[in-house]
Amino acid sequence: MMTQQEAAALFHDNDLIGIGMAADALRRKLHPEGVVTYIIDRNINYTNFCTEYCSFCAFYRPMGHKEGYILDHETICRKIQETIDLGGTGVLMQGGLHPELKIEWYEEMLRAIKRRFPQIWLHCFSAPEIQNIAAVSGLPLRDTIARLRDAGLDSIPGGGAEILHDDVRRRISRLKCDTAEWVDVHVTAHKLGMRTTATMMFGCGETVEQRVAHLEVVRRIQEETGGFTAFIPWSFQRENTSLGRFVKEEATGVEYLKTLAISRLYLENILNVQSSWVTQGLKTCQVGLKFGGNDVGSIMIEENVVSAAGARHRASEEELRRIIRDAGFIPKQRDTLYRTYFLN
Repeated sequence: MMTQQEAAALFHDNDLIGIGMAADALRRKLHPEGVVTYIIDRNINYTNFCTEYCSFCAFYRPMGHKEGYILDHETICRKIQETIDLGGTGVLMQGGLHPELKIEWYEEMLRAIKRRFPQIWLHCFSAPEIQNIAAVSGLPLRDTIARLRDAGLDSIPGGGAEILHDDVRRRISRLKCDTAEWVDVHVTAHKLGMRTTATMMFGCGETVEQRVAHLEVVRRIQEETGGFTAFIPWSFQRENTSLGRFVKEEATGVEYLKTLAISRLYLENILNVQSSWVTQGLKTCQVGLKFGGNDVGSIMIEENVVSAAGARHRASEEELRRIIRDAGFIPKQRDTLYRTYFLN
């Protein structure tokens, strides 16, 4: 098992190809069938009102802002119907941290969706959102997650992690939940029988050691619970954010590939690592399949948060299947739990 010191040394190592080859060897060991997966789903942001004012976010609006919104059930269901019509199997639903929406509002929304679309997989609410729902509702965390699960929540995305090091979090998102609170949501969900994903937003001015500390937090959770289905690293988009005034350069393709490969090597206990096209583009995503990635994520019928920060890349199912094939792999559609029972 790789140590934190060894991982940090790899970040300082200039042998990008060697690091990539090591990650590729581990990917082949974990996924010998030569398949690379993707999903058809949609990101639905039910509200952009938020009280956290994270410096890396260009999506949120403060309470009372004329551009703020809360989607009604009919609008959400219309978006889900469009997703199903395009072959989608799930939705990733997240929003800002609203100070007035109690758990009953979320339960009603989840139940309304499941009544109309019992087949859709609901992968919703980041750890900060769930902590906020618990606080606004005056409920213990475990009861909050259990009630959301019973109302129709199927799994929890890894959003809100950014860098799981409190020195970084105090600098870029001082009002958001701390590392221990993020961990508590995922460990509690795992113990309640739910699966979640883990993410990392890097390139926001953190040190290599802080990046490795993030990987260590994720690895320890997986050792304890085995509840993560995948790890998704992606790079900070600075263009329209206040943090972008201080972080003058975004992570390069080389830095992305190195981080992806080291993530694959360090998180040997997580089966799936995603190579992302959203922030780096299709070509870098394709190269990432030789740097440890075994999944290219979603075609993202809709995505508002990262695009608000400046990301402009788009992809169709046909394009994702093409880059997978051209990299020498077999493309297969999956569901949120990485089950590839689809015939294509």
